Amino acid sequence: MKHCIACGGKLTLKFLEGEGLIPYCNICQEFKFPVFSCAVSTVIVNRDFDKVLLVKKTDDFILLAGFIKKGEDAESALIREANEEASVNIIKYKFMRTRYYEKSNVLMWNYIAVADTTEILIKDELKEAKWFDFEEAKKVVKIDSLAQRFLIAAIDELKKNKF
Repeated sequence: MKHCIACGGKLTLKFLEGEGLIPYCNICQEFKFPVFSCAVSTVIVNRDFDKVLLVKKTDDFILLAGFIKKGEDAESALIREANEEASVNIIKYKFMRTRYYEKSNVLMWNYIAVADTTEILIKDELKEAKWFDFEEAKKVVKIDSLAQRFLIAAIDELKKNKF
């Protein structure tokens, strides 16, 4: 963040006790903590814990993901997004980790979730959605992506029976 979101003035770094160097607006005379969006990224598995759902919004398979709406918690967002994008109902979920994604200025909240069925009804936002076994999923997910890192961590967790 280089400019104040309130007035557009240039921000400078200023020391704040207990926080360190924080962007500061001399015009507003306020510290301006970084602002970013939040989204969920979900590793959806079937009830047998042996298949994972990957989706395509463009040309690559990724995890089902979507933004958290104002006033909504992350868990509600993951349930809503799964239903909105692929008509999948989530019956159980577990929080895994968060990761900041600088490219789009988003804090991603990653979950493992269990779907009630393997039937998929693709909606407008998706080009394709498909179930893969774990090894296939690792081969087709977008390489060097946040989705790939989340997927591999989730598969490792599932193989340890930690769900």
